[in-house]
Amino acid sequence: MSSSQQGSSGKSSPENVSRENSRSPSPLAATSSAPRDLQHMPAKPSRLREAHEPPSSPDDRNIGATAVTSIYDDDETGGVEASGEVSDGTPFAQLPKIDTEFRHTPNSSRSSIHSSRSPARAEGRAEEPAEISARTYLLQNQLDRGSGCGLSNCNHGTFSPRPATPVSRTSFDNFAETGFGASYGTAGSSADGGDDNASISSRLLGGIGARKMKKTQLFARQHGIRHTKTMYLTYYIPFFNWIRQYKWSYLRGDIIAALTMASFYLPMSLSYASNLGHIPPINGLYSFVFNPLVYALLGTSPQMVVGPEAAGSLLVGTVVTSSVELGHSKEEDDMLHAQIAGLVTGMAGAIILVAGLTRLGFLDSVLSRPFLRGFISAVGFVILVDQLIPEMGLSAVAREVEGVTHGSSLSKLIFLFKHAGDAHGLTCAVAFGSFTIIMVCRELKKRLQPRFPSVAYVPDRFLVVVLSAVFTWRFRWDKKGLSILGDVSSSTGAPFPFHWPFQTHVKHIQTAMGTSFVIALLGFFESSVAAKSLTGSEAKADGIQGMSMSANRELVALGVANIIGGLFMALPAFGGYGRSKVNAATGGRTPMSSIVLSILSIICVLFIVPYFHYLPKAVLSSMISVVAYSLIEEAPHDIRFFLVVRGWSELSLMALIFLATIFYSLTLGIAVGIGLSLVRVIKHSTRPRIQILGRIPGTTKFENAELDPEKIEFIEGCLIVKIPEPLTFANTGELKTRLRRLEMYGSTLAHPALPRVRNPDHNKNIIFDVHGVTSLDAAGAQILAEIVDSYLSRNVRVFFCRVPHERSPVFRLFERSGIVDKCGRSHFVMSVDQALSMTEMEELEDHLRQRAATADGPYDIA
Repeated sequence: MSSSQQGSSGKSSPENVSRENSRSPSPLAATSSAPRDLQHMPAKPSRLREAHEPPSSPDDRNIGATAVTSIYDDDETGGVEASGEVSDGTPFAQLPKIDTEFRHTPNSSRSSIHSSRSPARAEGRAEEPAEISARTYLLQNQLDRGSGCGLSNCNHGTFSPRPATPVSRTSFDNFAETGFGASYGTAGSSADGGDDNASISSRLLGGIGARKMKKTQLFARQHGIRHTKTMYLTYYIPFFNWIRQYKWSYLRGDIIAALTMASFYLPMSLSYASNLGHIPPINGLYSFVFNPLVYALLGTSPQMVVGPEAAGSLLVGTVVTSSVELGHSKEEDDMLHAQIAGLVTGMAGAIILVAGLTRLGFLDSVLSRPFLRGFISAVGFVILVDQLIPEMGLSAVAREVEGVTHGSSLSKLIFLFKHAGDAHGLTCAVAFGSFTIIMVCRELKKRLQPRFPSVAYVPDRFLVVVLSAVFTWRFRWDKKGLSILGDVSSSTGAPFPFHWPFQTHVKHIQTAMGTSFVIALLGFFESSVAAKSLTGSEAKADGIQGMSMSANRELVALGVANIIGGLFMALPAFGGYGRSKVNAATGGRTPMSSIVLSILSIICVLFIVPYFHYLPKAVLSSMISVVAYSLIEEAPHDIRFFLVVRGWSELSLMALIFLATIFYSLTLGIAVGIGLSLVRVIKHSTRPRIQILGRIPGTTKFENAELDPEKIEFIEGCLIVKIPEPLTFANTGELKTRLRRLEMYGSTLAHPALPRVRNPDHNKNIIFDVHGVTSLDAAGAQILAEIVDSYLSRNVRVFFCRVPHERSPVFRLFERSGIVDKCGRSHFVMSVDQALSMTEMEELEDHLRQRAATADGPYDIA
């Protein structure tokens, strides 16, 4: 009978039964003297539900389980001497040695050992080993040492293969050669009766228990690292790491990179502060004074440069305008607006710092790519529309029209169409001319830089700023209606005014709380993307070594930087992808470029700021428009990708965020995006992904039966359920419901309104493949215990296969919750095949017990 026929029929033919009985002793022959649980147990199961490889020789067909047992359990019966030979002529001495020290040998109650033991062994009688081949010997050796999942190199689960070479627990040399990947913490007893860990620690750690010593300290002692305090200091304050590796050859590239960034982004910071943040322009410069310096000391990405960004500056502007609308401040109160900006920056920094200290660096994965793309594109569109008003010289007209200055982008577009004829000609010429020059230079750089890398050093934006200021001063364009920046000095008169941000009135704190959280979240995500994009540059052999990217330390560095920036009423500053790429492309290799940028910003605040007096606001607006265009230009690529892969939910999320931002406000767009993203994350985490398994005919492999049910063999009387993920309180809530659907329909995709279509007889044995349950919490264990109770109350047998190791937290929870005691340790086996063999064997036992209770004499199982 083929394996597929065996698995599908679920019954044994009389011919097979009689042939099996002729090969092995009758189970009833040992009824009187065998233990009670083995009185009606066959010497060898009929293997009705097992798929086997066809034997290659007649010798292989005559191999009994008792023969294999006699070889492997020679400690019990004397075994086979090494000088003997197997049936194919191979000496036992030439066979591979079986690793008996580290191989996991489950006890007879834990696994289905009685499938390979005869009643003769149960009685303690001697038995004669049958003839076996070297092929079978090696196959059984592999099965004993296998993982239970069908893969010989599996390194997870209960029955993972152990190291082939045993590690000496008393030899320091062997331990050092094996490395720290060895099981130095394995429980057991040493030769003198003491704990193994104590023997290791006595040699390695001077008597200190290894279990009480952290792995880091163990490794440090082993490799002779004595200055652990210095190690931790250089890790948590990377400045002490890279400053020791700094070379004079790096200085030239760092200075050139800092000068290039200063020419681009210092004028940009003035634009962010005045046009987006609605605060004094000099406060934008403060973001480049303090934040890059702090990040150079604490940051983990050597080439990343922090500074103000368009999205964060725009969000600060929304808080300032909201304060004006609510009557908490006046339109002309620049000092109070600067304090509000400092409050927002300080709160954002505090939020990020707390997240870093509590190790919440994984939060950068909460926001999906569609959310970010939709939100960033919406921000770019909002900025473009906002900047069109000053670029056309309509700022004064917009202040006179109600609902335009603080209105939605749609209302501003309607205003621009209605008052296009009132635009100021000189302002439009300066603004659109500057925009065109910058865009042309940007495109030329993009095309020429692969062939001429030095073109990246051309400070096109700085030249536009200088020339526009000179032309305005020389031709007195400010007298002809062109708005200029004017006085850029601090409101208090001091170059770096200090103000404790949390002294601001509580009403401003309430207004800024939600926006500060969003700024912190978006800023950290953008910084994380920028830092990860530079990991290839960090790994250069001639660069700084030993600075590993850490999300939690990034949070701490950015949090401290923004708290200090908030003390001086600066804009929020985070790592920018474009700015960091410019730094790397122009020769910046180390955080010294950020320190030089801070020094240049200080020089600019102290000495160069007065020369910005004649800088046209239209030029600043055009520079911001270029940034807004860059935020939008990547959206078509993502939209095209999601269209190709038919990601309709992603496209819908992008569209909702974009439309909510355009037609209503930026705050609503943020709320919609974060809300929908969190809902998607929660839905994904709370939905258990259980599967019903079926066997591939002719093999011992099991696959998801719902993928291709026509090519899968279902096992009669058994429901095989695979749980491929950790079980927690979040995803066990629907486990009962989905298991019920598997019982009734054989699929989790069927609608619950459908009547039962699966025969209840197929659910007599429930086999859980829990290979993927790498973690389990108490709430998940409670629900799983309730599921087991419900099955046992219906006389359904429950089996668990590929459970993690007995010393793992998962198996300990299985024991503490009572699941092991309720099911029985014998129902925790290595593989699905063993569970199927046990279901058949227990069915035969039940059948024999029933016949024994109702009749006398010999039993014809057929």
